[in-house]
Amino acid sequence: MQRYTKPAILMHWLIALLIIAAFSLGLTMVDIPGLTPTKLKYFSWHKWLGVTVFGLACLRLLWRLTHAAPAYPTQMPQWQRNAAHALHFLLYVLIFAIPISGYFYSLAAGVPIVYLGLFPLPVFIGPNPELKPLLKLAHYWLNMVLLAAFCLHVLAALKHQFIDRDGVFRRILP
Repeated sequence: MQRYTKPAILMHWLIALLIIAAFSLGLTMVDIPGLTPTKLKYFSWHKWLGVTVFGLACLRLLWRLTHAAPAYPTQMPQWQRNAAHALHFLLYVLIFAIPISGYFYSLAAGVPIVYLGLFPLPVFIGPNPELKPLLKLAHYWLNMVLLAAFCLHVLAALKHQFIDRDGVFRRILP
């Protein structure tokens, strides 16, 4: 059974863990009432995670474009291969779209992002009260689609591991 390359495996799991952390932090911070120092700290961390995910996603995409994924088992039905390709494509779109939507939402809210408190990111748009709620909604719904896609991805991996026993899941294990 062919496997993904070590850099692809590392980026897969690192990005997954960072997304889980950012998602969890996002849910936590929006439930904190008011504007507290803790809430502001969580917002900063959430944004830093998003920027990091975006940077790693860029590296991962470059790697993926120059390194083919291992082939699926020959006994895997074509509709499952098509579904897997579609889901992976959706996951790639989302790991770019979510940080971008969050970045522009922050800018529309008039809050520039300073990565790790040290590196100010470019400001492409100024505060925009009309655009802010649309970007907030887009960021929220993109995350909900990611949650659904993530769950489907995990369930498919578990199916391949425990029901099909075809080695698909082992291709990405460290």
